[in-house]
Amino acid sequence: MVGAAYDAEIKRFGAIPSAVGTLTRLACAQARAAGVDVDPLLEKASITQQQIDDPSVRLNVRDQIRFVNLAASALQDDFLGFHLAQSADHREAGLLYYVAASSETLSQALQKTARYASIVNEGVSLKYVDDDDGVRMVLRYVGVSRHLDRHQMEFIVALLVRMCRHLTGQHVKPMRMRFAHPCNTVRPDVLEFFGLDIEFNASVDDLTFAAPIRLLPVVNPDPYLNSLLVKYCEEALSRQSANLGSFRSAVENVIVTLLPHGKAQAGEIARRLGVSQRTFARRLSAEGVTFSEVLESMRSHLARHYLADASLSISQIAWMNGYQEVSAFTHAFKRWTGRAPRDVRSELSTSNTGFGSHGG
Repeated sequence: MVGAAYDAEIKRFGAIPSAVGTLTRLACAQARAAGVDVDPLLEKASITQQQIDDPSVRLNVRDQIRFVNLAASALQDDFLGFHLAQSADHREAGLLYYVAASSETLSQALQKTARYASIVNEGVSLKYVDDDDGVRMVLRYVGVSRHLDRHQMEFIVALLVRMCRHLTGQHVKPMRMRFAHPCNTVRPDVLEFFGLDIEFNASVDDLTFAAPIRLLPVVNPDPYLNSLLVKYCEEALSRQSANLGSFRSAVENVIVTLLPHGKAQAGEIARRLGVSQRTFARRLSAEGVTFSEVLESMRSHLARHYLADASLSISQIAWMNGYQEVSAFTHAFKRWTGRAPRDVRSELSTSNTGFGSHGG
């Protein structure tokens, strides 16, 4: 999808939660240092230079995703989010960092990070899960369609791992890591940093640590400061507007994870969202759509989105859209657009939109 058509489509997805904007400002600084003219990129992402220059200004999450995609394409860095996480200062997260850093154990730090993450980024929800399999951090987008992003999610996960190492003074490594977005080739520096193979195209975004890490002590705990900061964080949460996003956005985020596995049926999605099929249909109807319309629209948009990534073959794109045969995908794509997938890919590869194979 190119130009105005992409802009119109991206604006349709979800609510507009805000973020502190650290990732955007880091990406902007890196692009400038590399000699990239960032002004056109900022304009395409609806971000002003004044917003970049003022760290107190929170940015629209959707705009942040858009800008970092554009910057990654301009820099030809498929792992821009990961690389920016290596230089990010934890303290820029403000209360969220200090309430974690003053905790007594890593388990407590991660629990508080999950509870108060929305203070820093309202578009991302973190859930702390502690069971027999270990300690798991599950990430979910709120009010923003997950398939629009790659770099922000990788930035957040890399930053979480860095924080665990910083707080404990130990080289903590996850034992499993999964991302919902596709990726064919992982750079050696990424694998070396995380210390494990990463699963892409997964049904969930999460990272799991071995159970013993829950007892790792934080290097400089301060229970008195922590108690005070928890009060501030609770007050900040209470002042936040409830931003759950549209029901359609929630449905779309589940569809993306189920399509490759042939399970994107209304009943399964309703179950995963914790509602009955009747309530599922009613809530979509209240937003003026049916499930079949949402599914068809998502497939059409995802096809265009994936075609912009030259590393994905047509057969892979067909599979990720829930088609077992390339011919069935091609037929559907022609129905949506009147054109063959390869023709659209050729157009995308020659257009100067700033959203290509490096935009994730």
